[in-house]
Amino acid sequence: MTHSLSPRLPRGRLLRTTLLLATGTVAVVALAACGSGSTPESSPSAASPSATPGSTSDATQTPGPTATPTPTPTAAGTPVTFTCDQVLTLDNVYAFNPSYGTAPGFEPTIAAGQTAAEYQGLNCGLLNQSSDGTIEVSVTQPNDVLLSQLKNDAISSSQIVPTYGTPPAVEGYFSAAGGIGVAQVFTSTYWITVGSSEFVEPGDAESLVSAAIANLQ
Repeated sequence: MTHSLSPRLPRGRLLRTTLLLATGTVAVVALAACGSGSTPESSPSAASPSATPGSTSDATQTPGPTATPTPTPTAAGTPVTFTCDQVLTLDNVYAFNPSYGTAPGFEPTIAAGQTAAEYQGLNCGLLNQSSDGTIEVSVTQPNDVLLSQLKNDAISSSQIVPTYGTPPAVEGYFSAAGGIGVAQVFTSTYWITVGSSEFVEPGDAESLVSAAIANLQ
């Protein structure tokens, strides 16, 4: 009897081999199923950083510098450093009229002298020993604002007197009202007034005006 050359495996061994192959196939299929599943959702992206605050209406802003208002210039006077006997010396007074001397306890009564007192000016009085007549002399050092006001008043209420000095170095004026004659001159620095009931015309005060201008240089 002729035997087949094909090897024969024992029956039990063949069965175990078949089971192992089947189990391996199932495992491969399971792994394939896991690999072919849906892709996991990506993790939430990182929170975007807060936007840098921009220029908003409610943002705190540093206020700019506050402009300082320019003060309005006002009329003012600088104290006069001269004394009465420097403005008109004894020689000046004697040359005008020997009857005049210093008026004790003098207080200005005419408007020019009162204005001088208001703006730190100097007021001097001369008393006529014979007639008791008084000459009132005032010197004021005005600022530009006051000077402009005084000149405007003089122009509107007085006559120009060229003999008191040469403009613009000296501007002279004379007025008479209520029985009082008042001479006034403006130099580059001072406002000088000389008033009296004895002054009727510009020439009556001219020598005193000229002496005061010269002494205040």
